[in-house]
Amino acid sequence: MTEKRRSRGRKWLLALVIFILAAGIAAAFYLRPYGPDRTAVEAMRSGGGVTVTDSKDVTVYEGAEPKEPGVIFYPGGLVKPESYAPLARELARRGHRTVVVKMPLNLAVWGGGRASAVLEARPGESFVIGGHSLGGVMAARYAAEHPEGLRGVFFLASYADDKGSLRDKGLPVLSVTGSEDGVLNRDSFEKSKKNLPEDAKLLTLPGGNHGQFGSYGPQKGDHAASISPEEQTRRTAEAITDWMNGIREKGKN
Repeated sequence: MTEKRRSRGRKWLLALVIFILAAGIAAAFYLRPYGPDRTAVEAMRSGGGVTVTDSKDVTVYEGAEPKEPGVIFYPGGLVKPESYAPLARELARRGHRTVVVKMPLNLAVWGGGRASAVLEARPGESFVIGGHSLGGVMAARYAAEHPEGLRGVFFLASYADDKGSLRDKGLPVLSVTGSEDGVLNRDSFEKSKKNLPEDAKLLTLPGGNHGQFGSYGPQKGDHAASISPEEQTRRTAEAITDWMNGIREKGKN
């Protein structure tokens, strides 16, 4: 091999290395998740009547006297699971054991079936499943494939796509959105209503936005909320709890 060919080979190798490094940096930047804010970090601590148990795959929040159904929660895309600690804690305080599922690369699309492990770990207990944004889409897909193991499905700034159609699954459905949400694809949201049962409960929180369903700070593309994060968390937990109470009461009849 001539020196000229060796030099050309070294240049190609250097170009390949630079391309791989650039692609890696770009991927790391794109996949950088939203992390929990200070309120979420504090909500991860046990106390105030709520016990928080953190493990490799899930974080469980439970009050002193848990009542059914429990909650399986799928985080939004590229949002760390700890960011939902305030909401999970509020649900647990109201009596509903809440299991926040951790996802590969913080993307529920890679861990849509992880609810099965939660159900298998707690045989005999009843659960609803839901999630925020992408998490809600994947929660619906799971429920569409396993309707017999769940009591209901809820969405926070999310919807059921065609793969997650719940229209004929016999499951109660709750959808909660914020009036100031600048991230939710409204066209997809409206079109997806055909995938919900006719008696699905749809609520809009006046003043709420996309990011405040979690606790991770401002999200790119979102609109400013006109209510505080604490108020949106409280109203969201109240809506989910009221809906679950209705499911429980209906089950008694």
